[in-house]
Amino acid sequence: MKTGRIFHNGKVVEVTEENTKVKLPSGQLIEENQAHWLPPVEPGTVFALGLNYADHAAELAFKAPEKPLAFLKGPNTITGHRAQTRRPADVSYMHYECELAVIIGKTGKHISREDAYDYVAGYTIANDYAFRDYLENYYRPNLRVKNRDNCTPLGPWFTPASDISDPMNLSLSTSIDGEVIQRGSTKDMVFDIPALIVYLSEFMTLNPGDIILTGTPTGIADTPVGSVINTEIEGLGQLVSNIVDDKTWYASN
Repeated sequence: MKTGRIFHNGKVVEVTEENTKVKLPSGQLIEENQAHWLPPVEPGTVFALGLNYADHAAELAFKAPEKPLAFLKGPNTITGHRAQTRRPADVSYMHYECELAVIIGKTGKHISREDAYDYVAGYTIANDYAFRDYLENYYRPNLRVKNRDNCTPLGPWFTPASDISDPMNLSLSTSIDGEVIQRGSTKDMVFDIPALIVYLSEFMTLNPGDIILTGTPTGIADTPVGSVINTEIEGLGQLVSNIVDDKTWYASN
């Protein structure tokens, strides 16, 4: 059963999905666009993967990495479904990245490949925006590219691992204002979910609530101010975010 978190009547409440609506703890149903969405889980450490789809690496004229290219994201970056993401006036190219987000469910270190899925609590959708003007090297993305406030919408739903029979065979897509621009499948990852869990747990402890953003396939495009970006993953739902300018952002944040 999918669960989410919203801010309702002055407090954070856990909600569920029922017939495309949001079910409150009281049993009341509200429309999905009436909810003030939060990330579906309280994030721990957030790992992001670069160039983890061979077609995306080729799109950027890079070879796929021989080892996972992982970096960290600060808690300031995470926001919820239907939130605003600011496009700074000095940025000429800002693109989406539809990604499968893997939520760790229990503490582990030196995890074997055979046991890796035992440490997965579930999945959600991430849209990890990149501000390409400031990119110095795809193998070492700097803070201004990947750690801006509210640049990584997450949600809307947390889907338990038991509800997804094969997370390595899910279709992904992204649309801008209703036009589908990006299509892909998790089967095309360079390093699959078990490989990523093995790699990360070799040198650090993974804890409940840690999140692994597994990369994006080919098909990135610029996101102009005023556009609505919809990232969708098979079985997980649709994550919507809104691109706003500096004035709109500062007026509402």
